[in-house]
Amino acid sequence: MSHTHNNDLKNRLKRAQGHLATILTMVEENRDGLETAQQLQAVISALDKAKTVLVTDHIEHHLEDVVGPLSREAREKLARLSDLAKYL
Repeated sequence: MSHTHNNDLKNRLKRAQGHLATILTMVEENRDGLETAQQLQAVISALDKAKTVLVTDHIEHHLEDVVGPLSREAREKLARLSDLAKYL
């Protein structure tokens, strides 16, 4: 599976892009620093989540290359591992 077909990844990146555009406007308008920092944190969070989706997708894809199609049980275990990965 190509990452270009992963709508979750694309949506998360678009969300980060939107937040980043908002931050640029806020800086240009000399908006409140606290509000700007909150938007920056939203970008960081969106990118962290996108990174997790990308890495999980990549691992799953390559696992299937090696072992063949994954069972539902294997996908559930992989999902638990990706939940754990967000704490790295």
